[in-house]
Amino acid sequence: MHAIGIDIGGTKIAGAVVDDDGVIVAEDRVPSPARDSSAIEDAVVEMVSRLRDGREIAGVGVAAAGFIDAAQSTVYYAPNLSWRNEPFRAKLTARLSMPVVIENDANAAGWAEFRFGAAQLVSDMVMLTIGTGVGGAIVTGDELFRGGFGTGGELGHIRLVPGGLPCGCGVRGCLEQYGSGRALGRLADELADAGGIGQVLADKREAAGGTLSGADIYELIVAGDGGAITALRRLGSYIGQGCATLGAVLDPQMFVIGGGVAQAGELLLEPVRSAYLDSLPARGFHPEPEFVIAELVNDAGVVGAADLARIAAAKQEA
Repeated sequence: MHAIGIDIGGTKIAGAVVDDDGVIVAEDRVPSPARDSSAIEDAVVEMVSRLRDGREIAGVGVAAAGFIDAAQSTVYYAPNLSWRNEPFRAKLTARLSMPVVIENDANAAGWAEFRFGAAQLVSDMVMLTIGTGVGGAIVTGDELFRGGFGTGGELGHIRLVPGGLPCGCGVRGCLEQYGSGRALGRLADELADAGGIGQVLADKREAAGGTLSGADIYELIVAGDGGAITALRRLGSYIGQGCATLGAVLDPQMFVIGGGVAQAGELLLEPVRSAYLDSLPARGFHPEPEFVIAELVNDAGVVGAADLARIAAAKQEA
């Protein structure tokens, strides 16, 4: 049976009707009224109404960046939206008269990769989403890990460098400050300041007014610029160290790397693997996980949210 997945971001709301195989059969997109909770609610209700027209829908899954409670009901805190202890599921359920679940967007994306993407053949995986920040999802024993209060899996905020760079979460040294797209820009700028970059990167930086965007750096990586690739390798090394910490606790069969930076493919994975192995306890005495690039890209959030809604609806009927 079909389900609807909604992915609420700071700039847009994306929605899709998704079938049992994770295939999108219809989709919609509108701007996000991020600072108006009532307007967000109205936009989601209107989108669901459009998407469900003439279709039998099992349920609705809503994905958003933030802390969601274990019951998949209340948004404790959403940094890019106006929600603070928002009982969003109850509000939507009352207006839609159908099952609704609320899920962290990184969890939804990770679940989509587990069910329909790069991690279909394993039962234990970790996904890291490398974008402006670092998101994460954990699947263990074929179940999505949420933690006792529902806010587990904030992998971007494991402590990587004690006393390191300040993070927006309020502490220092988080993986997000060393392994994100924003960190890649900083690493490229540091190389530029030290003179350790190729001429293409130097010219690009000068034209950009002294700093480089993620798109600029990716373009230079594809072009083979030595400085941009050095920055990417340093980024990969930090990610690999973070994966080794996670691996010592979770022992996953696979690490899935997603997000915009993952477009670099093997250029990113190679230093990630290398740093992981260099940091791994008892290396060579137990199996090593695979490192792969996510497959579903921009569709992962809506696909995962829809599938989680379908599963929740089936449990309610059982």
